[in-house]
Amino acid sequence: MTWYWIALIVFLTFWFMEFMAWFTHKFVMHGFLWFLHDDHHNKKPGFFEKNDAFFLIFAVPSWLCIMLGMMNNSWISVSVGAGIAVYGFAYFLVHEVFIHRRFNWFKNSNNLYLAAVLRAHKMHHKHLGKNPGESYGMLLIHPKYLKAEIEARRKKKSKVSLA
Repeated sequence: MTWYWIALIVFLTFWFMEFMAWFTHKFVMHGFLWFLHDDHHNKKPGFFEKNDAFFLIFAVPSWLCIMLGMMNNSWISVSVGAGIAVYGFAYFLVHEVFIHRRFNWFKNSNNLYLAAVLRAHKMHHKHLGKNPGESYGMLLIHPKYLKAEIEARRKKKSKVSLA
């Protein structure tokens, strides 16, 4: 298998995982596994959350695809597992590091897209219960959050120029 097929499978799997994360977040985490996700919305003292168990739920298929694919010389399976792993790493950086500041990296960003992602996630967390909710995805957000961020920046800029 040539490298561009491998890269394409990793790329497509990565973006498929955004849909899977949205679906799982909305219907599983805010559904029958709410008891694991609840402490993410209603913060308890301490670094770890029961919600962190979802790391394993997503890591196991990645690990199995990579391991079994390597054992059976199936580069499609390895590529799918790699795509899941790359999404997991992006999730860690965006959700755990940038949004929730569980580590003190990437504190100050002026990036419009990242600010809109942060805004969408804040809107998700304003709902403390299982339902109702909004904005269950991580990387693909509704355009209204981008528009709201543009408007907030426009207002802030006009206040600065008036001063």
